[in-house]
Amino acid sequence: MFRALLTVCLSLSTITVVADEYDRRDALEYSQAVIGRSLGEHRLRDVWGQTFELSQLRGKPLVVSMIYTSCHHVCPMTTRNLADIVDIAREALGEDSFSVVTVGFDWKVDSPDRMRQFAEQHAVDDIHDWHFLAADAGTVDRLSESLGFLFYASAKGFDHLTQTTVIDSDGKIYRQIYGVDIGTQSLVEPLKELVFDTPRSAGFIQHWIGTFKLFCTVYDPNSDRYRFDYSIFMMLLTGILSLGAIATFIAREWRRAR
Repeated sequence: MFRALLTVCLSLSTITVVADEYDRRDALEYSQAVIGRSLGEHRLRDVWGQTFELSQLRGKPLVVSMIYTSCHHVCPMTTRNLADIVDIAREALGEDSFSVVTVGFDWKVDSPDRMRQFAEQHAVDDIHDWHFLAADAGTVDRLSESLGFLFYASAKGFDHLTQTTVIDSDGKIYRQIYGVDIGTQSLVEPLKELVFDTPRSAGFIQHWIGTFKLFCTVYDPNSDRYRFDYSIFMMLLTGILSLGAIATFIAREWRRAR
């Protein structure tokens, strides 16, 4: 289930031995333990060096990925794969339905300029509402703790869990997704739940529209895309009409019996 649970990101293309202090079970437990907790306030810098606060993205779901720019294999692959799924998710859920953030955790190297170069090099720099951010050592530590993300320096880079975090519109950790090449459904399904889960307080009509979208937006494995399945809507409508007809028949027979 957790494909590529432990990823050794390297600054060279060869594989190295995992650092002694890194234990993937501990990393997974640490990661899972933060689900339901608040992300908190974190001030970073965008690719132009301007202050960027994660709290400004509140109000819609957020996807967060932690990488380091001197990784030549896993981090670029993870980012490109994430870009493909983000495209599928926005096609199904809406262009402005959620935000994406990639943060460089190697604070000594991952400057705003390096983050910009990384995004441009891997052709993800112009994707709507995707922010590449840098941070100082203290912010990296606090943000990593909030996300449940452990990383350790190793001989040729860093050892860490390849982790994508989904955060709800209120800033709480909602889901952790693991692996380099994550499946489409593993990311889109939790986003779909968050985007279409319209509270009753928003109004009766809006709540039921969200409910219909939640159940009728389904994954098609043949195209690796999501589509709105009208047949589910028609089945629900037919069921409601059938129940109405049965209720009418019972009421009519009851009146006739009296």
